[in-house]
Amino acid sequence: MQSQKKHIHFIAVGGSIMHNLALDAQKKGYFVTGSDDEIFEPSRSRLAEVGILPEKLLWNTDIITPETEMVIVGMHTHADNPELAKAKELGLKIYSYPQYIKEHSKDKKRIVIGGSHGKSSVTSMIMHVLKACNYDFDYLVGAKVEGFSETIRLTNEAKIIVIEGDEYASAPFDKTPKFLAYQAHIAVITGVAWDHINIYPTYQDYINAFQKFVENLPKDGTLIYCQSDKEVQEVANFASQHINAIPYQAHKNEILNGITSLISQEKEKFKMKIFGEHNLQNISAAKNVCMQIGVNEKDFLTAISSFKGAGKRLERVIENENFILFKDYAHAPSKVNATTKAVKTQFTDRKLIACLELHTYSSLNQEFLPLYKNTLDSADIALVYFNPKALALKRMPDLDKSKIKEAFGNEKVIVFDDILVLKNHLKTLHFDNANLLMMSSGTFDGLDFTELLIKN
Repeated sequence: MQSQKKHIHFIAVGGSIMHNLALDAQKKGYFVTGSDDEIFEPSRSRLAEVGILPEKLLWNTDIITPETEMVIVGMHTHADNPELAKAKELGLKIYSYPQYIKEHSKDKKRIVIGGSHGKSSVTSMIMHVLKACNYDFDYLVGAKVEGFSETIRLTNEAKIIVIEGDEYASAPFDKTPKFLAYQAHIAVITGVAWDHINIYPTYQDYINAFQKFVENLPKDGTLIYCQSDKEVQEVANFASQHINAIPYQAHKNEILNGITSLISQEKEKFKMKIFGEHNLQNISAAKNVCMQIGVNEKDFLTAISSFKGAGKRLERVIENENFILFKDYAHAPSKVNATTKAVKTQFTDRKLIACLELHTYSSLNQEFLPLYKNTLDSADIALVYFNPKALALKRMPDLDKSKIKEAFGNEKVIVFDDILVLKNHLKTLHFDNANLLMMSSGTFDGLDFTELLIKN
């Protein structure tokens, strides 16, 4: 009977992690409900399939009752959310989702992957290798990973959990950065480049969060950090002498005929399915983590050679002999710059059309926009899109297209604020001997990329 099950309610259930937590809770036998003001695919279909999709969007305080066991609050919930207010009024247990994860992994070795970029990729690489090497482990990752049906696994049996831990606030009522809430035993920092201006109004505020991430490691904890990143190197200086600090850089490699191969300490070569300087750095981070667990170098390189990339991380959506359409999660300036350069470097003889959607709080902030200067310069054609509706949902002021163009510091940049106009423009372009790179933490308003190949 539904009434006999413990009730868990998820506020902002449509998020990539939140909806997976809801699905996991239902599998564990809880009565699960959820609410949100906007839910996109694939969350919508997955929630609908198991009967958790809200009948109506927005908030319904009637769902929250004195019998509700706990309320899990997503990071995109506003502090004045009426359901959150009612839960507080009733004195219910309220958790941010990082608190919920920490509670479920309190007896496990927690490996937390942090950094301004590359978190999902490194986490996915570790998962891929550990699975190939037959390790039992739990995980939390923000991307779809081939070979894993879910983006979260929480069991009682596994002694290890690998967590993608970002620096964003845990919840409206808890400004603790998520990666701190997990209380890592092994921490990774891939890179530091100012982001989340709504949470960290100054660069130093942002740096301070990573310094705390290092300082909070336990005695005999391990910090694995990118030594080629100046900011990361400075943050790593906060590690105490009791910490095992392991620097890394891009893995030794060669590129031949458009294929990157990793070179082992024994000079053996392992052909890769992924490419780019950041990925080579990410591989080194993942290798260091896996070696801490007990995986040797050859087993790691053998396993990672079949890794195709995390979902939406230079994901090949369409490919033929002279064209590739890549989808990538890049949205922060440093990642946009690195991803654009990576594709151009790997395919020097092809025209590169790069299209970026401004979707996050930071990217839509007038003061933050100048950090995107020159980030699309590697592209032959550079396009930027934003939806005014996203500004309204985030309660942010309107943006001027001319100001966005000015911020990128590139006369080639064309700015769009209507998805149909952008779509029609893309369909007029020639894709012979070209690559199209679509970058966003969103969905380009549900744009069907396959339609771009159908000319007007």
